[in-house]
Amino acid sequence: MASLKDIRGRIASVKNIRKITRAMEMVAAARLRRAEQRIEALRPYADALRRMTRRASEAAGNIPNMPILQEREDAQTVGILLVTGDRGLAGPFNSQIMRAGNRRAAELRSEGKTVLWYASGRRGESSLRFRGLETGATWTGFTDRPAFSDARTIADGLAAAYVDGKVDRVEIIYNGYISAVNQEVRLETLLPLQQADILGGEQQEDEPDERGDDEGQGRALWDYEPDPEEILARLVPDYVEISIFRALLESTASEHGARMSAMRNASDNAAELIDDLTLAANRQRQAEITQEIMEVVAGAEGLT
Repeated sequence: MASLKDIRGRIASVKNIRKITRAMEMVAAARLRRAEQRIEALRPYADALRRMTRRASEAAGNIPNMPILQEREDAQTVGILLVTGDRGLAGPFNSQIMRAGNRRAAELRSEGKTVLWYASGRRGESSLRFRGLETGATWTGFTDRPAFSDARTIADGLAAAYVDGKVDRVEIIYNGYISAVNQEVRLETLLPLQQADILGGEQQEDEPDERGDDEGQGRALWDYEPDPEEILARLVPDYVEISIFRALLESTASEHGARMSAMRNASDNAAELIDDLTLAANRQRQAEITQEIMEVVAGAEGLT
């Protein structure tokens, strides 16, 4: 049985840990609020850009002859971008991205396709390196507060890999932010545009109907200057960049929310452990007092 001194030392250690976890919870809560504000500011712009790209693609008679817009008939190599964090202590935030990536890779391999990995964040990079998986590129050092320039760097790397033929399709896996205690893993297709989720979604309820009642051909009632093909060619790089930037912001908010929840649970567990150790210390102290009393009584009896 541990001595009273050892138990008190453990209580002091757990109290220090609880102070750290509480401080980390407060820091994560403050950063989460700022991340939420950035998401709220970006979402209208990102949604508008996606609608513009979808409208231009519907109005364009032919897809512009650009390498980034060329769809490969037989996609053999799929690039998967894993959006993780640079740090841990965030519960299952990073591990669920890796599990989702492994499941998706297993599905693609069962179809006879090859996977080329990309990662944002040191956790994703280290996990891929530990498993010995082939990586195309990794980006680290900005997950706490990603800038648009970081998204542009990632977009340039993925677009270059697609244009150069290293990958035939690009997918992204990230934690979508719902609330501080609720995040969901999302899988989206970035390239090619013809398979991207931007063209696969249904029309939003708050999006006005763009088609005329008498338009049997489904042509959008918009005037384009220059022509829709040229506008689409200009919008696609912006669409890729803003999609990645939105995923980075969603992932950052999800990471802060997950870390806040993890640190709160750690603080609660530390409080419970302190109570248990305090009870054990009181019992040990009582046992030592009882033992001393018995020794005193035994000594008194021996003198009589």
